[in-house]
Amino acid sequence: MNIKNIAQSLSQSFTKIGLALAMTTGAFAQDGPTENDYYKIVKLPIPEGIVLEVGGLVTLPNGDVAASTRRGEVYIIENPNSSHPVFRKFASGLHEILGLAYKNGSLYCAQRGELTKLVDKNGDGKADRYETVYSWPISGHYHEYSFGPKIGPDGSFYVTGNVGFGASDWWAGKSFVPWRGWTMKITEDGKMTPFAAGMRSPCGIGMVDGQFFYGDNQGDWQGSGFISHVEEGDFMGHPASLAWASRPESPVKMRADMIYAKVDPRDDPKVKPEYVKNEPMTTIYEMATKTYPNMGIKSPAVWLPHGVLGVSTSEIVTDDTKGGFGPFAGQVFVGDEGMSKIARVFLEKVNGKYQGASFDFRSGFRSGVLRMSWGTDNSMFVGGTNRGWGSTGKEAFGLERLVFSGKVPFEMKAVRAMPDGFEIEFTLPVDKKTAENVNNYDVSSYTYKYHPVYGSPIVDRKDNAVRGAKASEDGLKVRIVVDNLREGYIHDIKPEGVLSATSHLNLLHGTAYYTLNSIPQGAKANITLVTPKTREQRERVDAGAKLNTPDNQMKEAMPTAAGEKAKVKTAGAVISDAEAMKLLSKSTCLACHKVNERAVGPSYQEIAKRKYSVAQIEALIYEPKPSNWPEFATPMPSMAHLPKGDVKKIATWINSLSKK
Repeated sequence: MNIKNIAQSLSQSFTKIGLALAMTTGAFAQDGPTENDYYKIVKLPIPEGIVLEVGGLVTLPNGDVAASTRRGEVYIIENPNSSHPVFRKFASGLHEILGLAYKNGSLYCAQRGELTKLVDKNGDGKADRYETVYSWPISGHYHEYSFGPKIGPDGSFYVTGNVGFGASDWWAGKSFVPWRGWTMKITEDGKMTPFAAGMRSPCGIGMVDGQFFYGDNQGDWQGSGFISHVEEGDFMGHPASLAWASRPESPVKMRADMIYAKVDPRDDPKVKPEYVKNEPMTTIYEMATKTYPNMGIKSPAVWLPHGVLGVSTSEIVTDDTKGGFGPFAGQVFVGDEGMSKIARVFLEKVNGKYQGASFDFRSGFRSGVLRMSWGTDNSMFVGGTNRGWGSTGKEAFGLERLVFSGKVPFEMKAVRAMPDGFEIEFTLPVDKKTAENVNNYDVSSYTYKYHPVYGSPIVDRKDNAVRGAKASEDGLKVRIVVDNLREGYIHDIKPEGVLSATSHLNLLHGTAYYTLNSIPQGAKANITLVTPKTREQRERVDAGAKLNTPDNQMKEAMPTAAGEKAKVKTAGAVISDAEAMKLLSKSTCLACHKVNERAVGPSYQEIAKRKYSVAQIEALIYEPKPSNWPEFATPMPSMAHLPKGDVKKIATWINSLSKK
C-alpha cells in the first residue's frame, strides 16, 4: 500500500470513528448517576471527647435523637438535623448498650445482662433512676451481646441474646447459660417468656407491619446473612440454643439430636469443620418443609447474599415516611456493620409465607452501620461503630444522616413472584423495546448448605431461561416468564439491558435477589414465548461489541512499521483494568476487595505481592484459605459457582498487578 492509499484509508477510518463517537457521546461524555446523586450522606459533628460507638438509636417525639453507646452511655442529641447539634449526656455506667427504645416518656435499653428502664424523675434532662425490668443469666463470655429492645403491638419488649463461642473451638456457637441464642419477650412489669430459639448473632431486629423480624450473619449453621419473620415457638436454625428447649417454659419443639440425625455436627473441638464439595447436603428450607415440617423450623424470608449485600446484618427498619424518603415507602432497610452499607428489601406474603427480593441500596458510610432511625424530616439517622468488629468504613464510630435528594433513581422498585416467573416493578417507566427483549435478562437460581461449617458457598446453581417479557402500558412493570422456578432457592434476577424510557439510563443497582419460598397460584402470563440466547451466546455478542469500539477501530486502521494492522488483544491476554472492574463487580468480588486498600478482605495489590501464580489464584478463588490472611475477621466463602473463564481472567489480572 502506498502513502496516498494509506492516507486515504486513515481518513476514511477517522471519519468512521468520528461518527461512532458522535453516536455514543452520551456514553463517553460522563459517568452515569451514582448513589450519591439520590441519597446523600451527611456527617453529624460529634463534640471532642465523646466516643459515640452507637449501639442504640431512637428518635424522640420532639425530634431529638437518643443514642446509646457500647461504652454504656446514653446521649440526647438536640437539633440533630442542623449543622450544630447539641449533645447532652443522659445516662452512663451501663454495660454495652446494643439497643434503645422509647415508651411513655422513658428510654429502655438492653444491657449485657438485663433490660433497663431509664427514668428522669425530676425533669433535669438526666436519668436519675435505672430500673431493672428483667435480668437474664450471663456466663461472662465476651460474645454474649444482648440486642434490643423492640416494642411489639401489645407493648411488650423483644430482646435477643447472642451465643458465646468455644475456647479452642472458637468457630462453634455455644449457649452456656439459658436463653443465649433466643428471643425473649418481656412485659413492662418484668415477666419474661422465651419466644423463639435458633439465633446465632441476632443483632438485626425490627418490627415490620407489627410482626417481629430478625436478621443474622453468615457463620456456623448460617450459610449467609438473611432476615426472617419470627413467631412464638420458631426455631431459626442454630442448634446451640436448643440446650434449653426442653425446659417447661420453652415453646420450641425442635431438639438438637433431631438436627444431628440429619446433619453431622462435626463437633471435634480440635478440628474446624471445612466445606466438602461432594458430601450429602440439605438446606434450612428442606429441613423446614420436608424433613421436619411440623417442628417450627423457619427458613429465611429473604436471603442477603454474603459479600454482596453484607457480611454482618444489623438494624431492620421499615420506611414509614410515605414517600418522604423516596419511592420505597413501606419497604424494609437492613444495615450491615462489616460492609458499612444498607440493603433494601421488598417483602410479600405468598401462600402464607413471607418472601421477597433484596437489593443493594447505599454504601459508603464512615463506620460500620449498626443502628438506624427515622428523623422527623424523613431523613434516616445512621449510627456506626467498628471497634473489634472491623468495617469497610474506616472511622471508629460516627453518626450520619441519609438524605433523599428528591430525584428518583432508576431502580427495580419491587419484584413479585408469579406462577410462571416474576413481575418487576420499576421506579421509572422503561424503554419497552429493551424491556421486552428476553436477551436483556439474566436469571439464575442457587441456595446455601445447612451445615456446621462457617458459612456456605453458593451451591446447586442453575441458569433459568427467560422465555417471554411484556411491559405494562405505562412502562412501570414488566412480566417475565422464567423456566424452572425452584422453591427454597434464591433467584438472581438481572435486567442487564433494560433502560429507562426517557434518559435511557441503566439501572442504578442491576440485580434483585428473590427468595422464592412459595410459588403462587394463578393464571400464567399471556405472552408469546421464545428461545433466548444462552449465557455463552450473549457473552460472545458482548465480546464482539467490545472489539468494534472506536478505540479498536482505530487500532485496526493504523498500519504497523511492517505495514500490518495492529492486533487486538487475544483472549489469553491480561484484560484491561476497566474490563477487570466490570467482571469483578459482576462476580461480586468488589464487595469485599478493593484494588489499593483493605476492605472486608485484602486488596488486590496485597494479594499480587504474595507472588501467587495464576493457577494458585484460581485455586484460592474456588477454595479460599482464610489461614493465609489471619488478620481478617471474615473468612472468604468458596466462589465455586463462578465460570472458569471468568476466574481465569480475574486471576490473570490480579497476577499482573505484581508487575505494575
